[in-house]
Amino acid sequence: MAFLSFTNAAIEELQARLLSYGILTNPLFPSFIGTFDRFLWQFFIAPFGIEECDKTPQLVPDKSEWEVKPYSTAQPLKLKHFDRMTGTLLPEKALRAGFKAKANVRPWETTAQKIIVRALTAGHVDFEDVRGFVRKRLTQRSFADRLGAALAGRFREIVIDEAQDCNPSDLEVVQWLRLSRLTTKVVCDPSQAIYGFRGGITDELLKFGEGFKSDARLPMSGNFRSSPAICAAISQLRPPAARGAPDTPLGEYKDDRTPVYLLAYGGTRVSAIIGQRFQALAAELGISLESAPVLASTWASAGNAVGRSMPDPGNDKTLLLAEAVMGFHYAFGAGNRRGALAHLHRAVLLVRGEIHNTGDYSTHVASNGLDDGRWRPGIIEAGLKLQLRESEKPEQWLQRARNLLSSGLVGESRINQRLRNNAKLGEILAGGLPAPLPAQTIHAVKGLQFPAVCVVLTAANTGGIVDVLTGATVDAKLVEETRKIYVAASRAERLLAIATPKNRVSALKTVLDKGGHPVQVLGL
Repeated sequence: MAFLSFTNAAIEELQARLLSYGILTNPLFPSFIGTFDRFLWQFFIAPFGIEECDKTPQLVPDKSEWEVKPYSTAQPLKLKHFDRMTGTLLPEKALRAGFKAKANVRPWETTAQKIIVRALTAGHVDFEDVRGFVRKRLTQRSFADRLGAALAGRFREIVIDEAQDCNPSDLEVVQWLRLSRLTTKVVCDPSQAIYGFRGGITDELLKFGEGFKSDARLPMSGNFRSSPAICAAISQLRPPAARGAPDTPLGEYKDDRTPVYLLAYGGTRVSAIIGQRFQALAAELGISLESAPVLASTWASAGNAVGRSMPDPGNDKTLLLAEAVMGFHYAFGAGNRRGALAHLHRAVLLVRGEIHNTGDYSTHVASNGLDDGRWRPGIIEAGLKLQLRESEKPEQWLQRARNLLSSGLVGESRINQRLRNNAKLGEILAGGLPAPLPAQTIHAVKGLQFPAVCVVLTAANTGGIVDVLTGATVDAKLVEETRKIYVAASRAERLLAIATPKNRVSALKTVLDKGGHPVQVLGL
């Protein structure tokens, strides 16, 4: 069997459940469980290499973050702002990154093209490259037939979960698997398609589904996660055309009578009072606070709701290190420890001068054979030593950081020149302290579930979301923003609260009330 999904969180959840059900063998081979990206890498690239390159390919996940800067005074861009095949500037992406329109963008494109060629020559690829190579390989009939036969010989069937996160090239691979006579099962909820910014799909997926015979298209209406009130609410959080009947609650909370809450807040800014009120609701139900995240489209909004507002560190090494240290300690309560540890490792390498910008991190790790994680014990030790002490002032923490990282520097500048005092350091250190409630972006928790969830709507996006839910608009960007709220709310098992600006509460309550289950408004 091969089980594929599109986020590490979803894979970890899937693996834990399959193990608990006794479905996976130990050792796992010849079965496979992993992300769709990892599947492509392991079976399409790693065994064969890449064309026009005689080097063994090395996976560099953050290649898209590589800096593109044609000359010293030029405004820097990232490789993700350019077409990966041609090096042509992608104007819309560049504009979103704050790139000031210039009459002549050729210097940036020339630099990007050189970076792309140099990386390919060295065998440094990321998953965007992988998709391009796979697409090309599958047009080579002989290769495609042989690989299809090999996969069919190994796997009885392939299950692709969270398929709404596919992009068009992923769907081409899925279709190729089917044509290779592999039993392929696709599980998806188009209402959870929230990756339009990276080429995700919705309409294409629905058309793809029509390629299955009618008896092979099976709807799912049972919900083993959420209470009746939450099932009703999330049904109403779909656009009218996609609404249908609410799921049937079948799990642990199928008889729970906890209502859905709308937390009506005033003003235009997300306030920490949201987290305080939600914390009280969770405590009344005996739900542990670490199991009750506050979710929003952006980390800033989620952080504000729990009183963890932090400034953008930019390229300042002091702030980047402080943010990484705080994130390292916060991760023990909020999850994603592996990512937080890598983030701290990257910050330490920047301070020591072993890398020059954040986009160099994965290349450095791969080039120095550090993929085995041998660096982890030292970075864990550094993170523990740099934990903020009680009553410690920012300048005292900074001096301890300088003392700890002063040895082994690469380059001529001294540690005081690298870790300079910054007026924002106190905000980073204070804002990074663990709050009673974890704050996360909606994308970060996709595939997970929690006993309690608070979803934060902002003054900027609530009006458009309500317009989608009432059928007043079908604007694609607003529809995707609404899907995020659906995804966030559907993480909840027993308690769901939606923080909403006061001037929009009545309209949202009218939509949710049509689900037929209690919705209570609480003023803040």
